[in-house]
Formats: sequence, structure tokens, C-alpha cells
Amino acid sequence: MLYKHFPKSNTASSALGFGCMRLPVTNPDDATSIDEAEAIAMIRHAIDSGVTYIDTAYPYHGGASELLVGKALQDGYREKVLLATKLPVWKVEKSEDMMALLDEQLAKLQVDHVDFYLLHALNKERMVTLRKLNYKAFLDEAVRQGKIRFPAFSFHDDYATFMDILDDYSWAMCQVQMNILDGENQATLKGIEEAGKRGIGVVVMEPLRGGLLAQPPEAVRKVYEDFPTHRSPVSWAFRYLYTMPQVITILSGMSTMAQVEDNLRIFADAAEEPLTAQETELYAKVKAAYDSCLRTRCTGCAYCQPCPMGVQIPKIFQGVDRAALREGGSFKEGYAKIVAEGGGAEHCVKCRKCEKACPQHLPIVDFLHKFREELS
Repeated sequence: MLYKHFPKSNTASSALGFGCMRLPVTNPDDATSIDEAEAIAMIRHAIDSGVTYIDTAYPYHGGASELLVGKALQDGYREKVLLATKLPVWKVEKSEDMMALLDEQLAKLQVDHVDFYLLHALNKERMVTLRKLNYKAFLDEAVRQGKIRFPAFSFHDDYATFMDILDDYSWAMCQVQMNILDGENQATLKGIEEAGKRGIGVVVMEPLRGGLLAQPPEAVRKVYEDFPTHRSPVSWAFRYLYTMPQVITILSGMSTMAQVEDNLRIFADAAEEPLTAQETELYAKVKAAYDSCLRTRCTGCAYCQPCPMGVQIPKIFQGVDRAALREGGSFKEGYAKIVAEGGGAEHCVKCRKCEKACPQHLPIVDFLHKFREELS
């Protein structure tokens, strides 16, 4: 296992982090129905194998993720890891709400403190509210009381906003979306470099872009196969990130024990040496091949859910994209099933609640209208 250090605290962390937002469930239509025994076994196996970073958040699995993580970290496992969770800033209406929410999360996790406490999914609009409510005083007080060790934030907006937030407080870490396809999106590669210059460790989410990078189309597979060094698509995706000196930990939202084992094998051989010129060229070809196929940038994060009208936005968008990655692929049959279940695009009333919540800033309503016409 590759280990790196967060610069400001010199705290060591495994390069592979366990993201607890895609745990196994017993009912695919109920995010709260976590398969408790399997999820705990997966998390503990990862820790026993060298993973030292566990990430969760208030809304993951409809609020059930923190409860599950709290159970998984009993029996001495808490002392073996860095534990990260996140303040649901959209629930904060007054200053005292921040400490109340933190206390609620500590109780759910069955701990007296967390190592990293992130202001969750920051963007320009949310920062306006947090500044008015003096978020800095809250973080300082939470650190003073020993409830959190390292203040941090996760981010979904543009580069200018990222830089504004980066310089607004003495952050120990920032969590950003980055992968082979997103070098010029959101925080951007330049933003990651700027975080590194400031001694702010970077944790990466969505390294596989919601699983798309794990199941490449034929054009991408051929690019990989023609390269002299052979790796799996997942291994190539992780290598793109762990070779960056600014990136400390890469989160993987693992849903099966097989995924845990596969990731452990990849990171057992990981090394921090820089990419070669040939590898850099390879990634450029891979990105170009994907860009020519994908129709949305949906990662399946489900921040847009639940839709007030029941529209299954992530299922529709990811189905469309995965069909686009297959030669001659069609999503008509899959879409018909979603319609039969009452989750079709015809129920959209254009309230745009989903667009306000979308970390990717997708034109969801326009997409729904377009795909409804194509697939009906």
C-alpha cells in the first residue's frame, strides 16, 4: 500500500481511501437498505489490508452511511484510521446549527471526534451563506473543543470559486472531483497544483467518473491495448491520480468485496513516480475517445435525488451514457422499464430543483426533454 502525508499536519494516509457512499444494499431502490454485515466486512477487510482513510457524509445512503461506519469502526477499528465526514451546509440556517449538526454526526458515528471535518459540496452560493454565519468561528471552536482535528472542504463549482475558498481559511485538506476526464472541470488540475503550493492536501473523489472509466468503450480499450505497458482500465485511472504529488488519498466508493480486493491489488503496487511522456500522451488519447462518445457528464452521485416528481435522473443519464459507449447501443429497453416504474422524464415539471443540486451543473431539464423524445 502506498502512503502519503498531509503537508500541514504531516499525518500519514493510505493512497486508497474507502468512500462510503456506494455501499452494498439489499434493495436497489432504497439507499438506506445497506447490507450491514457485508458492508462492515468490506470496510474492516480494507482496514486490515492497510487502508487508513474512511470517508462518509451526512446524506450518504439517505443518512444511513454514518450509522454503518460507526458500527464498522467498533472493536478497535476507529483507532486504525483517519475518519472524515462532512457538514451538510444546505441544512445550516443559523450559526448554532453547525455545532448541533456536528454533535449529531459524532453520535451517529459513535465517536468523540473526527479527524477531517469537511464543509460539504461548497460552491459560490453556499460560501455566501457560510461567511454570513461565521463558519470560521465554528471551525475554530470545534477544533478547540477537540471535536475535529483538521478543518477541510469538498468542492463542486468552478476554478475561480475554488481559489476564493482555498484562500479564505487555513484549510488542512480539500476534496475535489478529478479523473482522466475532468482536468479542466470544477477545481481543475491547475487548482490542485495551487492547493499543493499552499500545503493543502488533496483528496480526490470520483476517480472513475461514476464507474464510466471502469467500463471503457471499444475505442478506449484499443488505446490501452496498443500501449506497451498493460494495466486494467481501473488501474490506469488510479495511476493518473496517485502519481500527482499533491494528491494524498483517492476515494473509491466500493460496492462489493471483489471491488475492494481489486483496488487493494492495484494500490499494493502503486508508486509515486511521475508519469512518463508516453503515459501522458496515452491519457490524452483516452480522454479524446471518451469525449467523442459521452452525452452527459453524470457521475451517478444522486445529489439530484429525490426528485419531487419521482424522475429517476441518474438512472436515465447513466443509462444513456453507457449505451453511447457501446457500439450500436440503445437504452430504449432500459428507459421503458424506468417509465413502467414511474420514474420517466415525462413527469418532469421543470422545477429545476435538480439543477440547483447538481455538482456537475448539468442542464438536467433540457436533457430530460431531449432523451424523452429519443427514447419514447
